[in-house]
Amino acid sequence: MKFIKIIKNILKKTGIYRPSYFTATHKYWEDRYKKGGNSGAGSYNRLAEFKAEVINEFIKRKNISTVIEFGCGDGNQLKYFDIPLYIGYDISPTVVECCTKIFENDKSKTFKVLCNNVYETADLSLSLDVIFHLVEDTTFMEYMERLFRASEKFVIIYASNYYDKQVMVYEKISHVRHRKFTDWIDMYATDFKLIEHIPNKYPFNEHEPDITSFADFYIFQKQNKK
Repeated sequence: MKFIKIIKNILKKTGIYRPSYFTATHKYWEDRYKKGGNSGAGSYNRLAEFKAEVINEFIKRKNISTVIEFGCGDGNQLKYFDIPLYIGYDISPTVVECCTKIFENDKSKTFKVLCNNVYETADLSLSLDVIFHLVEDTTFMEYMERLFRASEKFVIIYASNYYDKQVMVYEKISHVRHRKFTDWIDMYATDFKLIEHIPNKYPFNEHEPDITSFADFYIFQKQNKK
């Protein structure tokens, strides 16, 4: 038993081990929303306002007409955005139903449960506070492929961009796995170029975890093929 405990402690430090109560990313979020949980502190208050400042300014500056978000969550963050035409995907049927009801009188917004095939494209595809919640490698790979395949012009990612082994123990929780996602982009999305990196206005502070964040903005533009 002591040996097993030692191994678990080692794996925790590398970000590989997940407690037994964590089974899968999709199940975690569906269960969370079914129990009345929300999308987390990042979608509320000053963090939500910060994200809206950056995204609304970008949409206006680049004349963005259509947006697809992968991981729309409970819809609270969306209330801060000024988006002409929006499609929101999520892995949780419960939260998709919730968002559909919240925005039922807004015909500019559509919500769908994420499936294996996503055929819509948009000027801009969004990923906000999602990538570090994709614990399984296959889930991460599939998500990134959808995110970039759906973009006709730009991709905006709001996430951490480092590996779990670089994270202090206090940041480690079962449904979080930090990744240096730009490595994936460099390898698999070579037609996209990083054009902006915007550091968080409220960088992570362990004493204020609900109003600070380890996520930054990374904005990519699709390059014209010659």
